[in-house]
Amino acid sequence: MNMRQQMVTTLENLLVTDERLVVLLADISYSLFKKENKLFSQRILNLGILEQTMVSTAAGLAMEGFIPAVHSFAPFLVERAFEQLKDDFCYQQLGGNFISTGASYDYSVEGMTHHGPGDVQILYSLPGMQIVVPGTAGEFDALFRESYTNGSSTYYRLSVKSNPFEYPVRFGEIVVVKEGKQATVIAVGPMLAAVLAAVDDIDVTVLYCTTVVPFDSETLQATSQSSNIILVEPYYEGVLVPSICAAMKLTPIRVQAIGVPHKVLSHYGNPQQHDEELGLTPGSIRQRIEQFLNN
Repeated sequence: MNMRQQMVTTLENLLVTDERLVVLLADISYSLFKKENKLFSQRILNLGILEQTMVSTAAGLAMEGFIPAVHSFAPFLVERAFEQLKDDFCYQQLGGNFISTGASYDYSVEGMTHHGPGDVQILYSLPGMQIVVPGTAGEFDALFRESYTNGSSTYYRLSVKSNPFEYPVRFGEIVVVKEGKQATVIAVGPMLAAVLAAVDDIDVTVLYCTTVVPFDSETLQATSQSSNIILVEPYYEGVLVPSICAAMKLTPIRVQAIGVPHKVLSHYGNPQQHDEELGLTPGSIRQRIEQFLNN
């Protein structure tokens, strides 16, 4: 099961058990829900191609005591409705869950209108916005169930790319996957598989991060055995650098950020071809890590 299918399953299960939950859609994924189930059909609302209205409607529901789960493609949910996320949710400190699909260039053949490498960078700027980047469908299910009622605005970034293995992830916590002395490598969400392949025989610590905000500073501080820190993200590179620097403010460090380059992605091709062009394959990641460590 991919992350998008898992989202539907998770939400349908919770709609049955939690009468406060309401799902709001802008046509995207509407056909995937079992709307004939009368137990929750009244709480699946399709507002059409009106993302700003969808988010504002969700804010109204949150003010009435409901827990909204809002879903669309990443650029439509984040970039098109950014003002509503900022004013209707963060400014008013409302709880809401925003679930995207199509991370970075999952729908690359649709062109820049469907590219979303800047979503986490944009939302990182909003005070009070939590950000979750699961690496598998099962991890999304666990993280969403743990956090969807916490009263905060939370963004869940789903992707086609998925790690072939799962970890017992917890909201707000980093998982220590491997320990070493040359550097600390932080792999965010679905980048973990590529990172592990890249550093298989390199003496480094690997930390697995699925909650970007709030960032688990304590685990980074406790496990870093070197001043070298390498960050590997599946969106625009460098988003978590301020959090890393804040966590390690009492320790001199060198930071290398690896992710989607901050440029217009003007080429077509499937996600794997984009990974190759942008240097996000295991071989390319290894090469950049080795260059950094040898410099």
